[in-house]
Amino acid sequence: MSDAPKTGLRTQFAALCFRSRGGKPEVLLITSRGSGRWIVPKGWPMDGKTPMECAEIEAWEEAGVRGRIYPRSLGHYHYQKTAPDGSDLPCIAILYALKVQDVASSFPEAGQRKRKWLRPGKAARLVREPELAQLIASFDPDLLKP
Repeated sequence: MSDAPKTGLRTQFAALCFRSRGGKPEVLLITSRGSGRWIVPKGWPMDGKTPMECAEIEAWEEAGVRGRIYPRSLGHYHYQKTAPDGSDLPCIAILYALKVQDVASSFPEAGQRKRKWLRPGKAARLVREPELAQLIASFDPDLLKP
């Protein structure tokens, strides 16, 4: 990361955390630490970890959820990340589905974020990134089955 130019495209790995309630899917959104906007858990590549493992770790650290991560990505979305110096960094996030099996009350970023379970359509309307909104709105857990 430190060798990349500030204007270079950065890659992150994200988790679309979901569960079933009343036979219908719900997805989990969290707030960002800076602006408080609604997002999905995501983070930078980690040495020795696959992209899907990175997404799984971010789901735990940022949202306090654990479960089954699916190896095939749902797609990707672009967004601008604000760097500490205030500049914008272009990022692409590759999104993986995670079926939530455990929701913890205590997790690494518990005091820094809010969580909200929503039906995919409503969640899609709350996120700012149009490509992420489309991925969420079209999410169908039945398509994850082999």
